[in-house]
Amino acid sequence: MRPVRSPLASAALAAFAALALLAPQQVLAQEAAKPAQAPAGATPPWRIGLSLLGEPKHKEAFDHFDYVNPDAPKGGRVRLAISGTFDNFNIALMAINGVSVKGNIEAGVTNVYQNLMTSAQDEASTEYGEIADAVRFPDDISSVTFRINPKARWNDGTKLTPEDVVWSFEVQKANNLQTAQYYHDVTKAEVSAPDQVTFSFSTKGNRELPQILGQLYVMPKHWWLANGPDGKPRNVANTTLEPPLGSGPYRLKSFEAGRGAVYERVKDWWGADLPTAKGHYNFDEIRYDYYTNAQQLPELFKSDSYDFRLENVIANWMTLYNIPAVTEGRIVKQDFPSNTIGRMQAFAFNIRRPKFQDVRVRKAFNLVFDFETLNRTIFFNKYKRIGSYFAGLDELSSSGLPQGQERDILETIKDKLPPEVFTTPYANPVNGSDEAQRANIRAAIGLLKEAGWEFKDRKLTNIGNGEVMKVEILLSSDTFTKITLPYVENLKRLGIEASVRVVDETQFNQRENNRDFDMILFGVGQTQSPGNEQRDYWGSAAADKPTSRNIIGIKDPAVDALADRIVYAKDRAELVATTKALDRVLLAGNYVVPMFYSDVWHTLRWNRFGQPAVLPSQSPTGGFPTVWWYDSALAAKTGAAK
Repeated sequence: MRPVRSPLASAALAAFAALALLAPQQVLAQEAAKPAQAPAGATPPWRIGLSLLGEPKHKEAFDHFDYVNPDAPKGGRVRLAISGTFDNFNIALMAINGVSVKGNIEAGVTNVYQNLMTSAQDEASTEYGEIADAVRFPDDISSVTFRINPKARWNDGTKLTPEDVVWSFEVQKANNLQTAQYYHDVTKAEVSAPDQVTFSFSTKGNRELPQILGQLYVMPKHWWLANGPDGKPRNVANTTLEPPLGSGPYRLKSFEAGRGAVYERVKDWWGADLPTAKGHYNFDEIRYDYYTNAQQLPELFKSDSYDFRLENVIANWMTLYNIPAVTEGRIVKQDFPSNTIGRMQAFAFNIRRPKFQDVRVRKAFNLVFDFETLNRTIFFNKYKRIGSYFAGLDELSSSGLPQGQERDILETIKDKLPPEVFTTPYANPVNGSDEAQRANIRAAIGLLKEAGWEFKDRKLTNIGNGEVMKVEILLSSDTFTKITLPYVENLKRLGIEASVRVVDETQFNQRENNRDFDMILFGVGQTQSPGNEQRDYWGSAAADKPTSRNIIGIKDPAVDALADRIVYAKDRAELVATTKALDRVLLAGNYVVPMFYSDVWHTLRWNRFGQPAVLPSQSPTGGFPTVWWYDSALAAKTGAAK
């Protein structure tokens, strides 16, 4: 299942994404049981919500989510900080992982738009109607129909129509290769009744597709097809800094290109009384400030330049915030559990390059990554080594040798798998001492020799063509140099001419999309129920597509078969077993040098905000700032924001 936006939390998450997880957002999960079926030949019933884990909590009309304060006061301002810059408000160019395929999309623009459905932050895998007040699909899931809420309006007062939905689907698919791949099985979108839009599918039984379509951002067709303020036609295929028209709870109030944007609450917003909206969107203003140097963000937070920080650098968390504002309670430090998403964060190989196509070479690179010393010397022993592509989700992570249904699934593709998948559990090498390092270096040299590399003039050289092994590790931030430089030194002990290149975010994205790298800092977020996105992450069809998430370039028929089986899993048990099998096969491929993760999110905030009595369990930051509010009494004690 595709990660979906938390309407106001995306910027806060972006502040920590670079290390804890490269593509984190609020997530959904997959179903464990099919919804109740309609009698044969009967028209499918309308539903107010969909769950991929059985039935949603709310099956009939309800007043508000359980985790909100429906009477939360409106007012005040929240300030968020982003590392980077922006040059675009066009959401049609935003890929499924939240990254723009052209330009840099301003993080707060998602506040302007709405989806057909919205996620519940206390129910994994569950969506309820937003623009669409109801949804239905046949038992074979060959299509899905959304009924548009008759109250839905654009913020210029124009009625939102099914034609807007069809047009939004078509332009996002046409202008975004990632989105087109994600919607690969959707053959047609059409207005099927004056208040309905139907999406037809090329296959049956893909249980994620109704919710995937529910995540569609709906854009105003009439606005995009009209002329802009300059009298020229707007072009949805291009980046733009024109303030966008949306149907959501906020509108763009002001901005300074590349440096900041301010959104104001729409006081007469059509959706304010929706059960999915009550208790949400409580701030009158949300401000996003951009900084090109991520290193300065902790000090800017301490100086009260912004309100909320998700601290991804453990050394900062342990040492930088022993300040009076914390001891006096003006700044609140709070941990939130990281048990609702999985992740792989790693140095990834570009296996399109011949030097990385031998798995023994890739194994050798992993042998000399000394996580244990890093964890002891700069991470305060607070991190865990990643040993799964679903690290943090124990239910989905492979371990030991394959058993039961997982083994049965692997047996069906045994001819496509290396024997060690059945005989040898994956385990990262252990370093941390001189003796262990020497042993791992010897083992790495042995693997490289087997793969056709030898020492020549103290350089690792290919026996066949005389190529010297040169490797550049591409980074998007100086934050990672203290992790990468010791690794580079260990690679040099193997005779590898290794180096580090730090570029800005725009260059990093361009080189990543163009596959112009040897090794790259890589991260992917996983939901509690993997699905269609796995094809884009690892599938052969995505390997040669620019902007796909198959950054590594994997083309493996076993991986393809398992990704397809995940999409069409008949029940939760099969989904879990197939996901474990996929994890095991990916690990056996040694496509990455796994890094590390934390099982908590470390957050800080200036103490000016109220929170619901029960925080939403599926939000990585306790629902901040989506369901929080400005508390005047707390603000008076803390002091006015600067």
